[in-house]
Amino acid sequence: MNTKQDAPSAQARPVTAPDIRERKNGEKICCLTAYDYPSGLIADRAGVDVVLVGDSLSMVVLGREDTLSVTVDEMVHHTRAAARGVKRALLVADMPFMSYATVDRALATAARLMGEGGARAVKLEGGLPVVPQIEALVAAGAPVMAHVGLTPQHVAKFGGFKAQGRSADAAKALIEDAQAVEAAGAFSVVIEAVPVEVAQLITDAVDIPTIGIGAGNVTDGQILVFHDVLGLFDRFTPKFVRRYAELGEASTDAIVRYRDDVRRTLFPADKNTFFMPEDQVDQVRKIKIKKKK
Repeated sequence: MNTKQDAPSAQARPVTAPDIRERKNGEKICCLTAYDYPSGLIADRAGVDVVLVGDSLSMVVLGREDTLSVTVDEMVHHTRAAARGVKRALLVADMPFMSYATVDRALATAARLMGEGGARAVKLEGGLPVVPQIEALVAAGAPVMAHVGLTPQHVAKFGGFKAQGRSADAAKALIEDAQAVEAAGAFSVVIEAVPVEVAQLITDAVDIPTIGIGAGNVTDGQILVFHDVLGLFDRFTPKFVRRYAELGEASTDAIVRYRDDVRRTLFPADKNTFFMPEDQVDQVRKIKIKKKK
């Protein structure tokens, strides 16, 4: 497959939140996380529809154990970097843990992510409890992507990264959450780590696109983490991840070869080296250097 031919032109019209909303029951929506300029550029060139600067950067980029400690400053920093590479896809930024605990804080956080960071929409986790925040954000002009199911910012409450919606009561609660965020004005909703049967029920229950991650192939779109897709993060691999490359392993192999070439003086070779003009070489050799005592 020639990805240069398959990917959309850099001149293509930028994707908007209304564009994504209109894709309900249409062509599947492809979303991918990105955390800096090169990953944003690669995702955009590949033709994904949505690039999410996810708070998962706390784990896959900053090496932490969970997403809870990432700050608004860090999210703004990474969003601004990704924005330089994303020209066509809709750039969405995660609102970090506790940064939208109140309506006022949600508005302030969104203002920074969109104003300073260059995001074109924000994402927050939760259902019914965050309806006031979604309503206020949408009223202020900030498109909102919601997130229900396994919400990583609530791992302490869940007791770890565990699939949600495994009972009829839990499934009903997730459907109600999805309907609530839709009514509040969200343009789409991420469904994470739920049984495929529940994902189907949620997808049928709302008129906004559902974006699955660990929710089977019945949702209106899918999202994965950049580093998982490319095999760059090996601390753990969730069941719902498919690795399309092993760049972490390939990168290690490449650097081992570089190390060995340095130690054997095979790098740099002549083609990597600058040389003086011949008429200057003899004169340079005549330069006397006084060594310090």
